[in-house]
Amino acid sequence: MASRLPERPSHEAQASSPWRSFARSLIAAALLISISVIAFVALLDPYGLRAAPGHPPGPIMDANQRLSYPQIARGGSFDAAVFGTSTARLLDPDALDEAFGARFANLAVNAATPDEQIRLAELFIANHPVRAILFGLDGTWCSAKPPARTANAFPDWLYAEGTPWGVLRQVNLRALTVAAQVGLGRLGLARPRIRQDGYAVFTPPEDRYDPERARVHIRAGAADPAAASDPEDAPMPALVRLDGLLSRMPADAVKLLVFTPIHAAAQGAPGTAAGRREAACKRRVAAIGVRHRATVVDFRIASMLTTRDANYWDALHYRLPVAARIVADLKEAVSTGTDDPAGTYRVLAHP
Repeated sequence: MASRLPERPSHEAQASSPWRSFARSLIAAALLISISVIAFVALLDPYGLRAAPGHPPGPIMDANQRLSYPQIARGGSFDAAVFGTSTARLLDPDALDEAFGARFANLAVNAATPDEQIRLAELFIANHPVRAILFGLDGTWCSAKPPARTANAFPDWLYAEGTPWGVLRQVNLRALTVAAQVGLGRLGLARPRIRQDGYAVFTPPEDRYDPERARVHIRAGAADPAAASDPEDAPMPALVRLDGLLSRMPADAVKLLVFTPIHAAAQGAPGTAAGRREAACKRRVAAIGVRHRATVVDFRIASMLTTRDANYWDALHYRLPVAARIVADLKEAVSTGTDDPAGTYRVLAHP
């Protein structure tokens, strides 16, 4: 009986074997690269997932405040903070530390909505013993329907307890780039974009100030008040949330509610609908201040500060020397509880 020759693999089987091997190698390489990228980003921790009161964040290399500030709110040895929009962002924590004997972080975010500010404040309060807090208030706090978010994406996961799945959520091309910059920053080869206390000067250098250009911008921004179309007695839901937030703060903490100084051209003129709405808003904030033993300071009035064009880059943003003056004025307002004799600010409430 003749023996059977072994069957030879078909052409299809012979051809598929190298492809299977290639596919397995490709998948293995992809997994290895993915794990390496996740490990690299997790190790450099660009958004401070490991930040805690005893573990401050590393160099802050991403200028996107909504991504970078949660690590400051969680970490470091701060016991005071500034919240607000760009109209409070130039208040230097070093100057505030000296004025109020606390360790400030400036967590004011460009164009932040009241909801975003409160979310950040809640994160800070949950992670720090609070000795002082300062809210810079603008027209959005007076609105009957304040926007929940700006056009900028708000990373809710970064503000959640424990940043669920944060190690994986932060893995993207942006985070990979920022992680590499963090590594360079730790080696002293790159400068941080934002100081570890959140402070950064976002206005142009003072030596580039152009008075004529500033006047053009001031006039162009003369219609700022966000709540101008709301009736005087319409609700102000953001202030209700601010009231609730202050109720959760230590009774002996210094609480400052500040209507930041915008140019007089952008304020609601007395007697107009916008002016009446602003006045109603200030009365409600003053009542909140009385309830929580807070100092309420109003710079949003016509004064030598707000009518002088040379103090502003545009209708909303004052210059650096003005920021230093505001800190000095706030110290005086808290100390005396009285209006500025020169008329720069009014004290609407004081403990």
